[in-house]
Amino acid sequence: MFKIGSYSEACAMRLLGWLLHRNGLLKMWLYLAALLGLYFLRRWYRERQTVENLTEKYVFITGCDSGFGNQLARQLDARGLRVLAACLTQQGAERLEKATSERLRTTILDVTSTESVEAATKWVKGCVGSKGLWGLVNNAGIAHPVALNEWLTKDDFVKVLNVNLIGLIDVTLHMLPLLKETRGRVVNMASVVGRLAFHGGGYCPSKYGVEAFSDCLRRELCQFGVKIAIVEPGYFRTSMTNVQHNLEKLEQQWARTPQDIKESYGQSYFDNYCEMFKEALATRCSPNLYLVTDCMEHALTSLHPRTRYSGGWDAQFFYIPLSYLPTALADFILMRSWPKPAQAV
Repeated sequence: MFKIGSYSEACAMRLLGWLLHRNGLLKMWLYLAALLGLYFLRRWYRERQTVENLTEKYVFITGCDSGFGNQLARQLDARGLRVLAACLTQQGAERLEKATSERLRTTILDVTSTESVEAATKWVKGCVGSKGLWGLVNNAGIAHPVALNEWLTKDDFVKVLNVNLIGLIDVTLHMLPLLKETRGRVVNMASVVGRLAFHGGGYCPSKYGVEAFSDCLRRELCQFGVKIAIVEPGYFRTSMTNVQHNLEKLEQQWARTPQDIKESYGQSYFDNYCEMFKEALATRCSPNLYLVTDCMEHALTSLHPRTRYSGGWDAQFFYIPLSYLPTALADFILMRSWPKPAQAV
């Protein structure tokens, strides 16, 4: 016969078991939150520690005519570091010299020319003397041509790769002996498109290459005390993202595209693609270059720099997280607003 007492006892035991289980889960989450808090507190404390005698440190930066390189050169100069700024043009060098102190020195450098890189290396050796080179910032880069891959040629890819990847490697290999002497830093400018490629041309492959080269270099040089940092910016308002210039380049690329390929996409596709490109550049590019240059400065001046820095809110909260999603889902998110080609299946 059913007994009320035994049923009540069973219910009480189940309730007690559920409460104990819930209490155990709550404790687990509290322990996890405490561990995460301690981790971020420790990281915050370590990252606040800076390298000593910064005013005696020499840093060589490429691509200082404009954009991130120019901003970083002025930023480090204001902090008292001895900046060696490489510009592509004499006009860019003169403008930078006028905007900075007498500590900053400039030279002309074409990273695609080994002769120019060798001359710059010799110049750096003469500038640093016995103090050595503390930091190398590989910032020089180009983006154009940017278009659908089928609209481009091999030479279009080579042009970008020669600057963004091969030039970066050439400069790094020439400067490494100086950096090993000081157990210094290398800061390589990559991009979110080095983690998640979503437009054609040589820019994305070049930035994937920078990521790979930097990872290998970090593992090879850690035993020499040289630290490698990768900076992965999102979209920012620089000469690379000038709307009118980009649209003109896109028009030129479309005009050179073979007729049969143009017919497969259609003029309507190109017009809509240009509109999408224009809207993205006009609305998504941040004017706050310091979000990236602060990362670069930290990589050079912190006693414990990070391996990777995501510059910009779009990089931190959209592109980098998106790169971890399943490929099919990432493809859908990136392609949902693209136009449809005339001969699409």
